[in-house]
Amino acid sequence: MKIDLNSDMGEGFGRWRIADDDGLMDTVSSANIACGFHAGDYAIMDRTVRLAKEKGVGIGAHPGLPDLIGFGRRAMAVSDADMESMLCYQIGALQGIAARHGHRVTHVSYHAAFGNMANADEGLALRLTRAIAALDRDLSVFCMPGQATERAAEKAGLRAQTLFLADRAYTTQGTLVPRGQPGAVIHDLAKVRARVNQFLQDGSVTTIDGVRLPVRAQSILVHSDTPGSVELARAIRAEIEASGGVLTPACQIMD
Repeated sequence: MKIDLNSDMGEGFGRWRIADDDGLMDTVSSANIACGFHAGDYAIMDRTVRLAKEKGVGIGAHPGLPDLIGFGRRAMAVSDADMESMLCYQIGALQGIAARHGHRVTHVSYHAAFGNMANADEGLALRLTRAIAALDRDLSVFCMPGQATERAAEKAGLRAQTLFLADRAYTTQGTLVPRGQPGAVIHDLAKVRARVNQFLQDGSVTTIDGVRLPVRAQSILVHSDTPGSVELARAIRAEIEASGGVLTPACQIMD
């Protein structure tokens, strides 16, 4: 079985770094690169793309809201038109840098509140995926299964690639337990490995309430800003390989 392991990267700013991107780049098969709104800047984007090219890692745009202080995790009063424009702005910036290095942007993965806002509004979700399709119809959209973004991607003629979030707790509705609630983010290495093993063996996750829930996913996400993210990513990769899986960039996994 081919499976992608992806992580959000390039989420520093200027001289500040919040994750070990070098360590992650040695471990994952796809990188979601911040495009300067919630994090990242032109220099970090350039370095991250170059490193991904050297390591053979697929790249995607990781657009967020213009909220450096809140790391893009706070909802903002933004019009649909502005959401569409800032999405295209961020994807286009990364496409330009990627072209310079002979690499190619192959997917889009919304960051935090940007994605939450899209999933809360079917009309907005469709408007955004149509904007992505206008830029490049070969771009795929990373999303959680069963949410508005997946449906919108399919309506816009784009490929939706669904995610399993290894370091986040799930509710019985298949959504993520909100950050800030106890147990929302999983740091324990053994627990993460057990969750990944369960997903790989029978395509399910045990929710925070102890319910076994089916999960459709082609890619496993580990957040770079989760403490110990490099060790978590290495453990997930080891679990994938131990189960007979083949780590493969998302752009090389067909439905």
